[in-house]
Amino acid sequence: MNDETALKTSVCILGSGPAGIVLGNILLQNGIDCIVIDRYNREEIYARGRAGAIESTTIALLKKHGLADTILLKGYPHDRCEFRYPDDSFVLEYGKLSDGDVHYFYPQSDLNEDLIQKYLDTGGQILFHHQGIQLTQSDDGIIVECENKNTDTTLKIQADFVAGCDGYHGLARQSVPAEAAKIYTKEYGYRWLAILADAPPASSHTLYGVHPEGFAAYMRRNSHISRYYLQISAHDQLTDWSDERVWRSLHQRLAKPLTQGKIMQKQIMVLRNYVIEPLRYQRLLLAGDAAHIITPMGGKGLNLAVQDAGVLAETLIGYYLENHDLSYLDRYSEIRLPYIWQAQEFSYSLLNMVHLPEGSNPEDVDFLHKLSASKLAQLRTSTTFAKNFARNYVGIV
Repeated sequence: MNDETALKTSVCILGSGPAGIVLGNILLQNGIDCIVIDRYNREEIYARGRAGAIESTTIALLKKHGLADTILLKGYPHDRCEFRYPDDSFVLEYGKLSDGDVHYFYPQSDLNEDLIQKYLDTGGQILFHHQGIQLTQSDDGIIVECENKNTDTTLKIQADFVAGCDGYHGLARQSVPAEAAKIYTKEYGYRWLAILADAPPASSHTLYGVHPEGFAAYMRRNSHISRYYLQISAHDQLTDWSDERVWRSLHQRLAKPLTQGKIMQKQIMVLRNYVIEPLRYQRLLLAGDAAHIITPMGGKGLNLAVQDAGVLAETLIGYYLENHDLSYLDRYSEIRLPYIWQAQEFSYSLLNMVHLPEGSNPEDVDFLHKLSASKLAQLRTSTTFAKNFARNYVGIV
């Protein structure tokens, strides 16, 4: 493997997902040079997109930096969700409860592609198909060594800082020594079966199925693609879930007639929570999935990543414009971690509210089930509880 000529920049951003590409756009707008590297090519990045429930606070951040035009033009505003039982249902109009704030549903893959194009149109540099290999820190900078997977050569990038936006399995998180951080984690005893179907919308709003056989959910993607989820055993395999069984379970748990279509994708999702503290190790700063993992319940992952990028960008801009020392960068962790934990708590609470409880002790399971039922009942009977839920659901402020 041969070496390429070294590059220099102020900020090297690992990963061009939502956190990385929002950060890159904001830095460029403020005259701070940066280079983004990503292990995947552009087509692979687009194909990895997930569902996109975009919160009001995320929309406000993107609008502030001129990055929300396409979402507002093409996204679907959502202001309600429905909880369905075998013999009952109720609609929570969270938009009214949160003073008019709504979600916009816009595929994450499309949002990411929009922002990559805007970054490139502004003169930003992205090195696709470059795999990070090693980070080396010194008193006055940090070097990123990466492999160009197209040419089998290595490239060194000299930077003031590295923004680790390359996910849970990326180089950035692995480059933080164990003694330099505290890690908090939880894994659940059940899984989700995620289904993408070529089928018309089951509803104009999100559906949560609360059923003795397990949780189910429907989330709209667009006019002909639908996203569904099913709670399954941790021991289940994809081969256990034929298309026929999937549709039968969805009909049953959502207690609603569904128009079936071709199932395009089935994937088993491990549910876990993860937070690393602090979010900075010397000149390396973590954002998005490199810093925290959250269950998909409540749609917080994409939003946390974008909001991380907004605060990290402001911190780096302040550092450069006001000539601070490195300790100034600690404000990034100080600002973001309370919001990250608030999102973790909300997602965990909602998850337990609608899923079959974990555990093998029948008495414990019965007790947890009654607690969940009480919380669901409060959504219908307590305006104070419902308003607090709505505010956290549509965007933590």
